[in-house]
Amino acid sequence: MIALIGLPGSGKSTVGRQFARRLGLPFLDSDHVIEQRLGCSIREFFEREGEAAFRDVEESVIDELSQQHEGVLSTGGGVVLRPANRVHLRERGKVVYLRSSPEEVFRRLRHDQSRPLLQVADPLGRLRDLYAERDPLYRETAHFLLETGRPSVATLVNMIVMQLELAGVLPPKP
Repeated sequence: MIALIGLPGSGKSTVGRQFARRLGLPFLDSDHVIEQRLGCSIREFFEREGEAAFRDVEESVIDELSQQHEGVLSTGGGVVLRPANRVHLRERGKVVYLRSSPEEVFRRLRHDQSRPLLQVADPLGRLRDLYAERDPLYRETAHFLLETGRPSVATLVNMIVMQLELAGVLPPKP
């Protein structure tokens, strides 16, 4: 399993889908798996049950997927908040941290109403806080770090493939 971690909006799902297609591997988005289990959106569950209840469900799903999934997994932005998730992802697969600055994420997400953590008066300030809290945890969990910046999705996929080939995780192309 190759897992993608990073801030909300760093490109985990979009890049993960293309990366899986490129490698001919199955793709899963842990947030979609969670929503299927819950029978509602993460945002609805968050509002009704709170973040701690959501993190409990997420931890259970990550434990299961990190043991069973043989492809590319994109994770929720807060997956690293639970120590068990960090351990399971790191020990059971290879983890790529798609590192985006809070400003870059804000530029991408400023019109997205579906992100519960960004429905606040100062979303950029919230992203800066999330980054300050989570960047050390992403770094602790990741085997590979990729600065996302502004390259295209295809370029990011190529960069991940190149890093994984150089590390011997993927066989080099003939």
